[in-house]
Amino acid sequence: MPSTLYSRRPPRITGVVIALLGLFLVGGGAWLAALGGSFYYLIAGAAVVATGILLVRGSASALWLYAVILLGTAIWAFTEVGLVGWQLEPRLLVPVVLGIYLLMPWVRRKLTPSGGGVFAVIVAVIVSVGLGVAGFMQPVGTQGEAVIRNMADGHDASVPDSDWQFYGRTPRGDRFSPLDQINATNVRDLKVAWTARTGDTMRPGEDQGGTDAGHEFNFENTPIKIGDTLYVCTGHSWVVAFDAATGAKKWSFDPKANTDADVYLACRGVAYYEAPQGTQTDCPRRIIAPVLDARVLALNADTGKPCEDFGEHGFVSLTQYLGHVPAGFHFVTSPPMVLKDRVILGGWVYDNQAEGEPSGAVRAFDPLSGKLVWAWDVGHDPQNWTPGPSDQLTRGTPNAWGVYTADPDLGMVYLPMGNATPDYFGGHRRPFDEKVSSSTVALDIETGEPKWTYQNTHHDLWDMDVPTGPSLVDLPGPDGGTIPALVQTTKRGEFFVLDRRTGKPVTEVAEKKVPTDTVPGDFASPTQPYSVGMPSLTPKDLTEQSLWGATPFDQLMCRIEFRKAAYEGQFTPPQLKDTIVYPAFDGVIDWHGASIDPYNKLIIANANYIPFIVSLAPRQPAEQKGYVKPWDGTGDEPKVGGGLAPQYGTPYVGKVHPWLNPLGVPCNPPPWGTLAAIDLVTHKLVWEHPLGTTRDTGPFGTHTNAPLPTGIFNIGGNMTTKGGLVFIGATADNYIRAMDERTGKVLWQARLPAGGQANPMSYSVGGKQYVVIAAGGHSGLGTKSGDYVVAYALP
Repeated sequence: MPSTLYSRRPPRITGVVIALLGLFLVGGGAWLAALGGSFYYLIAGAAVVATGILLVRGSASALWLYAVILLGTAIWAFTEVGLVGWQLEPRLLVPVVLGIYLLMPWVRRKLTPSGGGVFAVIVAVIVSVGLGVAGFMQPVGTQGEAVIRNMADGHDASVPDSDWQFYGRTPRGDRFSPLDQINATNVRDLKVAWTARTGDTMRPGEDQGGTDAGHEFNFENTPIKIGDTLYVCTGHSWVVAFDAATGAKKWSFDPKANTDADVYLACRGVAYYEAPQGTQTDCPRRIIAPVLDARVLALNADTGKPCEDFGEHGFVSLTQYLGHVPAGFHFVTSPPMVLKDRVILGGWVYDNQAEGEPSGAVRAFDPLSGKLVWAWDVGHDPQNWTPGPSDQLTRGTPNAWGVYTADPDLGMVYLPMGNATPDYFGGHRRPFDEKVSSSTVALDIETGEPKWTYQNTHHDLWDMDVPTGPSLVDLPGPDGGTIPALVQTTKRGEFFVLDRRTGKPVTEVAEKKVPTDTVPGDFASPTQPYSVGMPSLTPKDLTEQSLWGATPFDQLMCRIEFRKAAYEGQFTPPQLKDTIVYPAFDGVIDWHGASIDPYNKLIIANANYIPFIVSLAPRQPAEQKGYVKPWDGTGDEPKVGGGLAPQYGTPYVGKVHPWLNPLGVPCNPPPWGTLAAIDLVTHKLVWEHPLGTTRDTGPFGTHTNAPLPTGIFNIGGNMTTKGGLVFIGATADNYIRAMDERTGKVLWQARLPAGGQANPMSYSVGGKQYVVIAAGGHSGLGTKSGDYVVAYALP
């Protein structure tokens, strides 16, 4: 064969690019190896550099060498993660694509005779692709089918089946609709019945929560429905009433809230109160709602006009009895619990700013006059008292900012407790703070007297506050009786099943040893409670091998950061360096809670998985360098930037951010969001599936991507119905979905006009069932913003 056939110029540009990629792997791989990590990247990188050099020279030996690299990579990938599709992807996809590229005519024809090198690369590609396909053929999650019991005790009938009167439909917070017109056999026919708009939209500067640029505007509302009217509140504290059958706007009220200093703009719901027959008032049916500038308001449910007999012309200030309240340091996002002639609410969620912030006391007001009836103040003796005009509630106590639930028959309201601020240093907390932090607390509804406390995180240093009240359910007892129980979901992914009369565990809880190495001046609890009698959605501890990336390059960066960081598994205390916290402060299960099917004794929970990096630094150098300005607590807080947690009053300044690699992709592997069903009788995980796709997320913060079924970040909860369905929006891909409650299989989905970061709800009007969700997006999640309320029904 004439030698001139091989006289073409070698693929030098390809060779140089491949060599540079190899140099990146060599540099990063050497760094990783020096930190005690895998040697693969160093070895593979050197071989890739050699491949690039051979390509520059036009030598077909490059093909042979690359075939060895690819086969070696496949073997290494399998030994690290086995047949797990999403774990194989970052290890194999780019190397396979590069192998295929080397087989292209414009590359291989510029090389000297390969002597079988082409065949070797083809074999390596086939082996690698086969391994990846085999990995993706494995089932993800847990496949199973729920037991359909249809137990006779059924649902809470204190609210008409056609209504949704509380955030969770009833005070029990089970988020269960007893309607079954829409069911698993006909849900595929669900169509938009009407779409309404509140008129309250994002304003300039409200697209970056907690950053230098402004505030985080979210539409997290779960509407309530009373009679023929739907009531909604918005991110700027507007209250809007819609016709429940048509979506026509009946009235809208803007309280003109001053939200300039609030870093989180949301209203998750309103409450309803109906005065007893014969009460002298011009406002017998009223909507009671929080206002983001630390007020609570009462509106006539029929007209939207303020109730003049409530407080001062319809408003009650929540800053009374709190002493000095710096701007933005006290606000309420959750609906009050209105029951037994009490309006019970807490609030105050601005974390990590200072010790001695305004009190976290929970207060009860008269729903007619707005007068304070009692305050539960853990720093006072007795804890339930009524402060006088010159009294001040104890500063800096743990708060209860999430939605409350209640048992009217027992006369108890259940509070989800947070921490005494700040979150990441607890060395100065007082005994009464420690007792109730990160706990479920039961109070007497009418008097505020504490009944019991159950703590699910001791000396919380990770912001694991309980984000929502427990869901109540009656469970079969050991002797044919019934246990009045509650299920407390947690950010940790643990489910604590307690007797709601006493707070005693119904299922086994064990104290397990955890890491205890803290910064000077603090301490850690040597053990933490684990609900071992229930399935857990807590993620496995991270390892270097489990870390993820879209490519080998960003995965390598995650491995390097992992080796540099402090991490001993769950409950690693924050250190004076980057510390991996996983699970972290925004879930596994956050403020949205879970739903419970009271007939079939199932709890349905959507979970979120993303690690965070927390670090502490000595205060004095941070202030000297100007990272934070000194502050003595008087006046308003100095402006703090850079995502810093100033933690005034402590020896340390903190910093916290999600752990993402340079592409903006999480360093933990998919799935990043799941939906699961747990049987509350057998205490078994029935099914668990990835939830959502990457359709509206992507590298570098982009919002257009292929709909990969990775499971995706979700904010907002789910609803279960008597029709055997689970409805959920929540996901970052802007869909609402209906799943078969028995199996978790998606039966129907619809595209939303904006992000659906809210809990859906259901009701009926004139015998027609509707499913409704607020679709207005979430700044923190980066979903499309809007002001939509969308209702679905059968044709």
